[in-house]
Amino acid sequence: MKLLVINGPNLNLLGLREPELYGQADYAALERLVRATCAQEGIEVTLFQSNHEGAIVDAIQAAYGSADGIVINPAAYTHTSIAILDALKAVALPAVEVHVSDVARREAFRQVSYAGMACVKTISGAGIDGYRQAIVWLKGYLGE
Repeated sequence: MKLLVINGPNLNLLGLREPELYGQADYAALERLVRATCAQEGIEVTLFQSNHEGAIVDAIQAAYGSADGIVINPAAYTHTSIAILDALKAVALPAVEVHVSDVARREAFRQVSYAGMACVKTISGAGIDGYRQAIVWLKGYLGE
């Protein structure tokens, strides 16, 4: 089983950016958690992070035929990117949306998730552990 884990803008600044919302763990800790979870679950993983919408779209498109599923935290693009939504719909791979903070308890503009419209599940507010939850859930969903 192969998963693509995508992280959007500013997630490379985890641990620095608003730690009261996003926690103390940095991006390297997130990467370690994802790699360790996938190793434990017998999953091959590719991690990708970009601050650029088009690069995220390209990564989603490249997953077609090479990944079995996607874990995605589109970050701010969650609320603005129809392009990411369309890419997820086009490749039609099962995807789980992850948010480190609890977006449901945040600003009104964060209540719309375009990417989430193409995802089979959303995990929000669990900190970086949400990625572990998403990986394990997606493995079960895919029947692996």
